[in-house]
Parts: sequence; C-alpha cells; structure tokens
Amino acid sequence: MNNSSNIVRRRQSVPVDSRTVEKVTHVSNEKWIKEGLSIIIVGASGDLAKKKTYPSLLSLFTGQLLPPNVVIYGYARSNITNEQLRDKLVPYLAAGKAKSDDIEDFLSRCYYQSGSSYGDLDSWTSLNDSITKYEQDLKDAKGIDNSNRLFYFAIPPNVFAETGEAIKQTCMSQTGFSRMIVEKPFGRDLESCKDILNRLGQYFDEKDLYRIDHYLGKELVQNLMVMRWGNMWMENMWNRNCVQCIMLTFKEPFGTEGRGGYFDQYGIIRDIIQNHLLQVMCLLCMECPNKLDGPESGEKIRDEKVRVLEAMSPVTIDEVFLGQYEGYTDDETITNKDSNCATFAIIRCFINNPRWAGVPIIFKAGKALNERKAEMRVQFKSAPAAETLFGGVEVPRNELVMKLQPGESIYLKSNIKTPGFSSAPIQTELEVKYDTRYFAHSASSNPDAYSRLILDVLRGRSANFVRQDELIRAWEIFTPVLHQIDAENIRPHSYKVGSRGPDGADNFFSRKSGYLRNDAYMWEDGNICRRTTPADEKSSVAVIKAAFDKFASNDKIDIQGFTGASVMCGEGFKTMEEAHTAFDIVDENSEGRISFEQFKEFLDTA
Repeated sequence: MNNSSNIVRRRQSVPVDSRTVEKVTHVSNEKWIKEGLSIIIVGASGDLAKKKTYPSLLSLFTGQLLPPNVVIYGYARSNITNEQLRDKLVPYLAAGKAKSDDIEDFLSRCYYQSGSSYGDLDSWTSLNDSITKYEQDLKDAKGIDNSNRLFYFAIPPNVFAETGEAIKQTCMSQTGFSRMIVEKPFGRDLESCKDILNRLGQYFDEKDLYRIDHYLGKELVQNLMVMRWGNMWMENMWNRNCVQCIMLTFKEPFGTEGRGGYFDQYGIIRDIIQNHLLQVMCLLCMECPNKLDGPESGEKIRDEKVRVLEAMSPVTIDEVFLGQYEGYTDDETITNKDSNCATFAIIRCFINNPRWAGVPIIFKAGKALNERKAEMRVQFKSAPAAETLFGGVEVPRNELVMKLQPGESIYLKSNIKTPGFSSAPIQTELEVKYDTRYFAHSASSNPDAYSRLILDVLRGRSANFVRQDELIRAWEIFTPVLHQIDAENIRPHSYKVGSRGPDGADNFFSRKSGYLRNDAYMWEDGNICRRTTPADEKSSVAVIKAAFDKFASNDKIDIQGFTGASVMCGEGFKTMEEAHTAFDIVDENSEGRISFEQFKEFLDTA
C-alpha cells in the first residue's frame, strides 16, 4: 500500500506529450486511444467519485488503457480548488496498488470546476473553455484533430435534467463523441423510471447513454458468454430437462451503516434484486445472440436480455418472503421508526419460454446476515435411477456454482466414489479459483468492475449496460408487488443480525425451489473446512448416527469420514491440519479408523 504522505504532486499543466513510454495493449490499435480525451466527473466531491470513479480511472491510467494525454475534470457545487480536490483524492488512490509516481502523474491531470448548481450555465461554459483550450493545444502540438468527451454522472437522479440540459447547451464535443455514464437508482417504480429516462432522453441519444450496473462488470458475469457458448457440455444441459432450479444470491454481513435514510426509500428488492440480480439472471438464461464480441454485439446481446424479461410475468405477493433485521430502525438516518422496509427478500419467478418453462428462478438478497457472498447457483435434476443403481444410497444432485464475491471461483459439485474401500458416492467439486489459478504467481489481478465498464464506454461497447427497454420491462415485473407491499403495509419477518435470515426463510426457499440440500457436503475454501448448512447447537444421537453412517464402511470411519461427519454435526475445523490432529487423538490405537462410540465421545467433549 502506498503512503499518501509520500506523494508529491506536480501542480503545472500536463504537457500534451507527457507520456513518452507506451506499452501495447488490446486497445492500442483502436481509433479513440489515439485521439484526445476529457473525462468530466459530475459530482466529483461525493463519495462515489472518490471511492470508485477516480480509483478506477487511475487503474486504467496505470494500465495505459487511456489516451496518453487524457485530462480529468471534476464538477460539483463544493467551492474547492484543484489542489484541494487532489488532496481529497490522495487517500483513496494511495489505498490501491499504484506506485507513488503514477499517482502523482494521474493527479496532475485532475482539475476542478465548481458551480452554484448542476445546471449553472456560466460554470459549464467556463469548463468548456478549459477543455476547448486543452483540445486546441493538443491539435497544435500533436496534430490530433479529434477529441472526445466522457461525462460520468455520480449525482442523484433529481439533478439529471438540469445537468443534461447544461451539458447539451455548453459542453458537447465538437470533434468527437460525447458519452454519458449514468449511475442508479433508475427510479423506484415504473413511473419514476420513465420520468428519469425522459430527463436525459430529451437531451441525448440512447446510443450515447450508458446506464451502469457494476455487477455487469464483474469477472464471473462477463465470463458467462464464454462459459455458456464456448463449452459443448454446458449448452447441452442448460435447459428445463436438466435443471431443477436457478438461484441468484446476495448476502452482506452488515446493515445500512448510516445509509438508512437512503435505503429506507428503496429496500432490498429495489436496491439489489430488481437490478443487479435480475441483470445477471438475464445473461445466465438468455438465448445465444448471433454475435458475442465486438462493437456490434451490444445490441444483439441486449435484445436477447429483453426477450427473457418479456417471458416473465409480474411478481405476485405469494412468491415473496420478506425480512427485516432487528435494530434496523435504530439507524438515526431513518425517520420512520415503524418502517416496513425489507432488508431481506426471497422471490420466485419463472421464465415462460421453451427453454426454461417450469424451472424456478430464485432471487435471495439480504443485509446483516452471516456472511458476505454473491453467487449464481444452478442445481441440476437427480441422476436417473441413481439410488437404485447404488444400492439405495442417496446420490446428491450436481450443482454449478459461480461465486462473484468474495474470491471469484467456479465449481461443479460432482459425485465420485468415496475414497478407500467404500463404493458409496460422495460429493466433491471440480473447481477453478481465480486467485490461485491465475494470479498466485503474478503481480497482476482482476480489474475492478468500474474500470472494465468505463473502458467499455470508451470503446463504444454497450453490451454491459442497461438499455431503456430493459429498464422499463424490469420495472413492469416488480412494480405491482412493490406497490402492494407499500399500500398494504405488509410487515417483514424479523431476524437477528448475523443469522441466515428470518425463521421460515429456508422452508420457503426449499418449497418454492424444489432444491435438495446435501447436508453431508463439506466445502474446503482454501484450507477452511465448513458446513454448508446450519447445525443445531447440540446434535441428537440420531443426527450423530446418521452423519456417522453417511461415511461409515464396516461400522467405522476414516479421517475423511470423520471430518465430513463432524461438520454435519456442527463441529467445523479451521484447517485440515486441525481435523487430522483431532482424529489422531480419537484414534488412540492408530488404526486409521474409528467407531461410532469414539466419534460420539469426541463430539460430547468437543
């Protein structure tokens, strides 16, 4: 990590030929990278800009994925200078992996323009004069005739209209493209969404509007195109004949943390499910476009996403389970202390087309839960006649899991023979962990979602952005049930902070999805062994015996069976070494196998 106090920034203007050493990248031959570029961050003094936008631009800058003479202008109402803006940015930029010299170079390109409002025409005219001078200097010194402008709206929707009008009147590029990146929220229902769309649509063409959903910039989401249509085995089983259910999950271990005033106006369905998870679901379930890469692919991909949404009926209240964590309204920013705002929700939908008819699509999202996780999970149907073939032994269903965060990974839960003398099927995983597979011995790492998406805008690639008709159809699906929840003051179920969610949520999920959980499955995340489902604090003798028998051969279990049965009974191990140590203590005679009595005694004393 860089020490921000060691960063000494240059204060003079950036020479138009300042970067002389350039490396070849995958965008080196594209037209825009050889032209001028001004990036204007509207709302530059806000948290989003400081925490996400500027650090992502720094990442692109250090990777030489921006034109060598790029300049970045911030616009906001705060009355600060260029240097004060730079001082505010330093801690956020220094928190990453960039070198001090690169941060210094980047900051020297950052300028600031204040305005009395976001529609202040005089201030926007002044900013345009500064950008125009830069573009003229670039033309005189380098012979670059074309210069582009990228506007990043890190502002609330209520100022979109005045901002858009001011930019349209005063600050559009005369020699290149002018593109707008727009942040959510895109309304809280269908009518407010249409209003927001109209505020910018009256000033800019749809082709120049890039509505950002950062989940579409995540590695595992962008991987779906190659994963689905670059593998023969996947497409052949990606349908209602093989798939039991599809689950999209988002979990956070913290609550609103001072953002309750904002969150209480939206809730978990609007904040997460209606946009992030729904967008991911579209890519997971859509039909194959006839082009998947390149500038022309954007509209084709988004056409297919819309077709998925058009095949979905509006959500009804009987398909919804709501929760709210205890102490939610203690947040001082929440004024309605009797709020029914949901911080947890499970929703079931169906896609009524030939590929997916009858397959439950489950969205699950919550705050203040027991872990941080975002994933796509597909459970396949049971293998035909498997229990008969294997002598009545339960054979777990296969699952494909794609973890978006934390620790990007893909694993396919598959069945193999239990190692050793037993022939009983046992579930394990075929797994790719991105950190260990691709980055363990490299200084490089996966770029963040915002960096990917900003680069897509510069390249004119629209596939990973939300089109107007997508937004409208998404709100048509969710608005009726959201209005019903508000109008009838439907109360969410209460749940404890740090739990899996409200009582009854797991039963609702199982009933609506048809999902069969394999309680014997043990997942090793790195070197941490943990159970995939909750266990009672004290397992009964029947539960202990069932767990033991799951792994037993000739009435005894080995170290693998000991570890799996222990986890099933709620006794997890931090590492496999810890599991081996515990087993060695129980296995007093070093037989390599222990009896049920020995196993039960271990649990009783653990």
